[in-house]
Amino acid sequence: QDILVRWHRMQGHDTLWQPGTDHAGIATQMVTEREMAKQGAPSRREMGRDAFTLRVWEQKKNSRGTIIGQLKRLGASADWSREAFTMSGAPNAPAGEEGNFHDAVIKVFVDLYAKGFIYRGKRLVNWDPHFETAISDLEVENIETDGAMWHFKYPLAGGATYEYVEKDAEGTVTLRETRDYISIATTRPETMLGDGAVAVHPSDERYAPIVGMLCEIPVGPKEHRRLIPIITDEYPDASFGSGAVKITGAHDFNDYGVAKRNGIPCYRLMDTRAQMRADGPSYSESATIAGEVARGERTLSEAETDTLNLVPEHLRGLDRMEARARVVSEITAEGLAVMTMAADPRLGKAALKPDAEGADAPAALVEAKKIMQPFGDRSKVVIEPMLTDQWFVDTARIVGPALDAVKSGKVKIIPESGEKTYYHWLENIEPWCISRQLWWGHQIPVWYDADGNSYCASTEAEAQALAGGKALTRDPDVLDTWFSSGLWPIGTLGWPEQTPELAKYFPTSVLITGADILFFWVARMMMMQLAVVDQVPFHTVYLHGLVRDAKGKKMSKSLGNVIDPLEIIDEYGADALRFTNAAMASLGGVLKLDTQRIAGYRNFGTKLWNACRFAEMNGVWEGHSTHATPPKATATVNRWIMGETARVREAVDTALADYRYNDAADALYKFIWGKVCDWYVEFSKPLLMDGAEAERAETRAVMAWVLDQCMILLHPMMPFITEELWAATGTRAKMLVHADWPTLAAADLAEPDADREMGWVTGLIDEVRSTRAQMHVPAGLHVPLAVTEFSPEARAAWARNEVLIKRLARIESLTEVSEFPKGTATIAADGTTFGLPLAGIIDVAEERARLEKSLEKLAKEIGGMEGRLKNPKFVESAPEEVVEETRELAAQKSEEAAILKA
Repeated sequence: QDILVRWHRMQGHDTLWQPGTDHAGIATQMVTEREMAKQGAPSRREMGRDAFTLRVWEQKKNSRGTIIGQLKRLGASADWSREAFTMSGAPNAPAGEEGNFHDAVIKVFVDLYAKGFIYRGKRLVNWDPHFETAISDLEVENIETDGAMWHFKYPLAGGATYEYVEKDAEGTVTLRETRDYISIATTRPETMLGDGAVAVHPSDERYAPIVGMLCEIPVGPKEHRRLIPIITDEYPDASFGSGAVKITGAHDFNDYGVAKRNGIPCYRLMDTRAQMRADGPSYSESATIAGEVARGERTLSEAETDTLNLVPEHLRGLDRMEARARVVSEITAEGLAVMTMAADPRLGKAALKPDAEGADAPAALVEAKKIMQPFGDRSKVVIEPMLTDQWFVDTARIVGPALDAVKSGKVKIIPESGEKTYYHWLENIEPWCISRQLWWGHQIPVWYDADGNSYCASTEAEAQALAGGKALTRDPDVLDTWFSSGLWPIGTLGWPEQTPELAKYFPTSVLITGADILFFWVARMMMMQLAVVDQVPFHTVYLHGLVRDAKGKKMSKSLGNVIDPLEIIDEYGADALRFTNAAMASLGGVLKLDTQRIAGYRNFGTKLWNACRFAEMNGVWEGHSTHATPPKATATVNRWIMGETARVREAVDTALADYRYNDAADALYKFIWGKVCDWYVEFSKPLLMDGAEAERAETRAVMAWVLDQCMILLHPMMPFITEELWAATGTRAKMLVHADWPTLAAADLAEPDADREMGWVTGLIDEVRSTRAQMHVPAGLHVPLAVTEFSPEARAAWARNEVLIKRLARIESLTEVSEFPKGTATIAADGTTFGLPLAGIIDVAEERARLEKSLEKLAKEIGGMEGRLKNPKFVESAPEEVVEETRELAAQKSEEAAILKA
């Protein structure tokens, strides 16, 4: 973001980078309660809502200061005078939080409610038993854990039987037996109490004879066992488990869908703490009514269904895990667990060895399974799908314009792969649960009278007017943080007031954010701005990759690989961290944060500093003032570097315009370190020290101009060092942050003859250096160079640059020969062949053998890595970061081999 805004600002554009933070409802409330507990303060409920929210304001002030402080240390050049907060202007807001964001949020809720886009209803949500609130999908971590799958028998009603037949892929019968039950497999036995049906796939012939019949849930007091129907639905997978799925609509998202499609009742079994319900009527009464519903003898409303408690009395109040153990024990004791042999490998670690005593004894079939279990990302407890009354946005009614905006090209998502994800989410959108059972946040502006009638209004006074003066109670829930964050583009610019800033900066130009919140934030901003003000919130969305460790692994405290940006800044500087982020920010890629690379980019900054110091020591900036017009140059090296400077400006502009920050960083790194510091500074020394006065003056002017351009072009990525160098060199009319961005074109400055000659010179020096290194020639040793077939162009270039070539390549002399002596390493340089006669300098045979051995080793390593990469099992099952690391290492080794072969 800062790179982009600095780049545009230096081009003279009117820029606004709107800074601020959201109120992070659940996270902030959690931290506040944790701190209160540490201090021995009264609990939230003991303190009361108003006092608690004041305490949260104090906590939030500290955390906001930390976040903003980090951004400022990174060099973020946002308009800090406009710092926004999604709870500004809320009731009980302290001094300094008088903004109107809260008013905007409440107005949008009231308006959308009036249009019928917001409603209250009972749906399945992610429920966090620790915080006792609904949470979003983003706040759920799905973690693979060791689990189990129990197989149980659901007896058919009235003792009915059927012929159960299994066939192999060719249609040959492999099992035929008479059964009086249907077998189901479940990872959550405690939810069997709330089953509403058993579903099988319509094409599953095994169960065709019993579809439409009733079966008995094998748990609970026998005299009140419930009967549920066997139905067909596309959801069950005939090849998974027994192919029959119990449908518990109130505690499983997939089951909820099946229940809704087939009119199956959803029975809630747990309370807000994920303990088995202890409220409501007795089990016998509830089971009797549910049985009548299953037989089609009775119809219940959703509210009436929710009052039933199908948890037997002896299980009420138990934790869900304890209830699970009791249910499994009771079913197994009754002989209704599907049995297998004790040596069955499906039992996992519990299985006996085939030759062990008792291996053929019967054992309950409990498969050891790896299961994906949902955990609250903050509470770290298992999330419970829960059927509760919540507030929802009817997203199906507002999603259309948000889809059309991207499909029509009005809004562009970069990289393009983000558009596919965007379409997938929005084309399969579900109602958005916007209520949270918290105290910190925007309290829902709905009031209820004693009869349960609701009144939605911006203030309690307005609600009372709607209610005719009745006594009212406000809904205690608050809005999902994403609801208020979804209004960020207009809310931060003063809406609903028609402010000058709103007129000037909305719609905004670019949103830069993480790919992981494309749906949770970006799509919702699109929907809400279009629904509220009928305009897109921005024209471009750039999705940056997630920051991971050096090996591409997600950072986590448990892995010990979390990198603190402030620690990085303390050790390496903000510029090095910023440049690393830019250099690693490939479109659609993962940003692997490696401290070695950060250290390398710190050295890059030092390299520029040293070049500027050299220039200053040679009087380059004496009497120099910044100017955009490049100086006149006659020396080949000066003409060459000016053309290269124009080229890198074009490369940086093109890359930044396409949001390819890594390409811009790469171009600057190669130019500043490689061409300016390594080549131009060295090439300039003879001119500055031994040239005629006109040559010295020209070179000083060119070097000052080139280094100025380096500072300007690098400033958006490394603002601290460039601003400091800018102030320490030359006479400046204004700070670098306000300097004019160059517009010079390579077509105007590049000179083909200078490019050709300097390309030949640098290429020859590079090749000589590379050959010396490969053949282990001592670094400080000056060696002879031979040449055959010296072309006129090469001869002229050599003559003009002989001193430079000899010094930088450590060449003692050049000799023209008809053929190279034995033991000569050849070097090609644009049509001319040079040679390094190494006999007598090194043991040529020994070096050749060493190179061949190195090539053999590399070939073996490359073969092993390519073999793994060609293995589908490795690519599909190995961690993503391991596969990527193998791919990168294989490419690196192949490059090493190519250099050795050359």
